[in-house]
Amino acid sequence: MSDQPSNKFISVWNELRLEGDFCDAVIRVEDAEFQVHKIILCKCSSYFRALFRCWSSPNKKIFEIPGLSPDIMQLIIDFAYNDYVSVTEDNVQELLLAADQLNVMDLVRICCDFLGKQLCPQNCIGIWQFTSICYSLELQRKAYHYIIDHFEEVASCEEVQQLTVDELTDFLGRDDLNVKRESTVYEAIIHWVCYRPNERKDDIAIPFSKLRLALTSEDFINKKVISNDLMNTNPGCLHMAVEALDIIRRTRNNSTMSGVCNAAARPRLPDAILLAIGGWSGGDPTNVIEAYDYRADRWITVTNNLESPRAYHGTAFLNGYVYCIGGFDRVEHFNCVRKFDLNTSTWHEAAPMYYRRCYVSVTVLNGSIYAMGGYDGHTRHSSAECYRPETNQWSHIAPMHEQRSDASCTTLNNKIYICGGFNGNECLQTCEYYTPENNQWTMITPMSCRRSGIGIIAYADHVYAVGGFDGNVRLRSVEAYDPRTSTWHAVPSMMTTRSNFGIEVINDQLFVVGGFNGFSTSYNVESYDITTDTWSGVCDMALFRSALSCCVVSGFPNMARYTFPRHALPLLDLQHDGGLLESVESNF
Repeated sequence: MSDQPSNKFISVWNELRLEGDFCDAVIRVEDAEFQVHKIILCKCSSYFRALFRCWSSPNKKIFEIPGLSPDIMQLIIDFAYNDYVSVTEDNVQELLLAADQLNVMDLVRICCDFLGKQLCPQNCIGIWQFTSICYSLELQRKAYHYIIDHFEEVASCEEVQQLTVDELTDFLGRDDLNVKRESTVYEAIIHWVCYRPNERKDDIAIPFSKLRLALTSEDFINKKVISNDLMNTNPGCLHMAVEALDIIRRTRNNSTMSGVCNAAARPRLPDAILLAIGGWSGGDPTNVIEAYDYRADRWITVTNNLESPRAYHGTAFLNGYVYCIGGFDRVEHFNCVRKFDLNTSTWHEAAPMYYRRCYVSVTVLNGSIYAMGGYDGHTRHSSAECYRPETNQWSHIAPMHEQRSDASCTTLNNKIYICGGFNGNECLQTCEYYTPENNQWTMITPMSCRRSGIGIIAYADHVYAVGGFDGNVRLRSVEAYDPRTSTWHAVPSMMTTRSNFGIEVINDQLFVVGGFNGFSTSYNVESYDITTDTWSGVCDMALFRSALSCCVVSGFPNMARYTFPRHALPLLDLQHDGGLLESVESNF
């Protein structure tokens, strides 16, 4: 109702314009003339206010507007009268330039919003460069960070070739440039040089100096870099390649050195962080939170000491918050839910669950959090419930077929899989999945052995069941479920036995964190890579603990706070005796 007078006002003035009534100015663009009301154009543009009031005499009626096409002027006038414009991929650039020239700021904002939604690897550099002509700080920042965040895809696009040497160097030098492999950066440099080789070959060492070449391999450097004529004929590039080889050799010979801050080996910032939250340590629950930076292979402590300790809980990352669900503090079995704001590092209360749930299984599916099973101090639950953050409410869902505490769950192909656990009498090897569309649980093929304190995770289109306790011993065995065949198959075992540990997938690898090995709690961490089908040790946590919970977080503004400081990494003292460099240079 409140909009009706405004809409009626707009309609009346537009009708008067179209009929030529009471018009007091003519806008001339090339050969086209547009009758307008000065007051309407003044309403939407300070340019026209100045044109009509300050830059011309009161009786002037015809105004020439240079640099615009009639079609674009028509759109701007229509916008002034109707407060609406049809922005398309074909007209947005010309329309934005015209709106900027005429200071039609609402139209500038509309065009910039349109371009911001159109960002893709193929156009983001062009849009970013366009903001230097038509300035919009918000669009400039959005396009710039899109390039940084999507450089894997951007690197091979044609627009990379349009960057100046300084622009390319600026992008490649950023720690937060998001690339899985440093070879992508090298290929981007070659792609850029080859567009204008005669002009750019002498400048190649400038962007090349920002390449973290020691993060590749000796084989890559020898076969791709040193053998490339653009590189081996440039003394600066050749020297940097040899220095990178030296760093690789030194770090390989020093097994304790997993990251250095030398320019050629300085790890870039990760695109996601693994958090290890709470747990049981030294006979007591803990509130410690450690963050794992997989590119630096380092843990840092990010604990907020205002939060109470808890163990045997679940965690979930959703909409910028880490939810800590259920658990136990030695005295109380919790139904409470706390959420951690990663931007402010503060905890807030969320709606409690219907049931107290220690040893709870938690996962996220389609924007909701699911909590299943657990133990309330008296009963092992088969019940399950669902939390929707938009309403801050939990609701019951169908109960599982089994009572399960100390189980684990994951989501795959729009289903929730839960496996193993303890029913109060025995450790379980049964498994089932939940489909939210019909609110139904379905039993599937059981695992090869009983597993309580298990880790379940979706990885490479399979459900992985890792470690646990079979009622007699802690396990290091692993098996994977293929939903297409409804079968389990063996996977190489972990290096250590463990139950009640954290489990997550990050950087396309499966990580297991801490746990109980049958004798003591552990700070040990290892990862499994499906491409090599092997487990490898990674940096240990600072705190030994079991009954912790892990989650992967990403996409929030201050992620750097949760990464290991690059300046704190060790610096290698590279003192060449000249032999390595001379031996390489002598081949060219």
